[in-house]
Amino acid sequence: MPKRILIIEDEPTVQLLLAERLQHEGYTVGSESDGASGLEAALKEPFDLIILDIMLPGKSGLDVCLDLRQRRVPTPILMLTARDLTADKIVGLKFGADDYLTKPFDVLELLARIEALLRRASPLGRDVSEVYEFDSIRVSFRGAEVTKDGTTVHLSALEFRLLQYFIESRGTVVSRDELMKNVWHNAGVAFSRTVDLHVVWLRQKLEREPARPRYFLTVRGMGYKFAG
Repeated sequence: MPKRILIIEDEPTVQLLLAERLQHEGYTVGSESDGASGLEAALKEPFDLIILDIMLPGKSGLDVCLDLRQRRVPTPILMLTARDLTADKIVGLKFGADDYLTKPFDVLELLARIEALLRRASPLGRDVSEVYEFDSIRVSFRGAEVTKDGTTVHLSALEFRLLQYFIESRGTVVSRDELMKNVWHNAGVAFSRTVDLHVVWLRQKLEREPARPRYFLTVRGMGYKFAG
């Protein structure tokens, strides 16, 4: 079955260009021109990926992204921004986006980012029916769900894949380069702190004392180790 992509973009020319090229590449495409309609479409139908512009009329792309993650929609989100500011990118990632691209963009780069995100959305090789538990945390690979003390923990799709990779590599030191290669597939990582930021967010959500982590450990000069 062809992958389904939702485009939420208010510039008619950009929306048409994206839709035509993605359809030419074999994707099934849906399009919306404002944040509220885009959010409604993303909640109503299942999509394999969402291309989301930040600057949208009515409801911003950042708000749409945050709403989707708060409603536990794990669909990978590629965010488009007209400003090449690190702060915008960090906010987008923190709100749950999986990647970002600055306008104007090269269509071939966009396609490469899309392919990488779709690959990363697939299981990393373990039986997705398994459940892994540590401390009071329960991770369901099949349902892509995490609970802590019986309460649901909301992770972005990228945060969940990072957690899954840590679990699969438990007890082993993994370098930032290894994580960028196997979780990010080297796509969309434009600044070296991206991996560190995502580890910090996992600690904030899963560790009992994020400032003194027990499970997501830093190994100075080498990378990280999951001790769950």
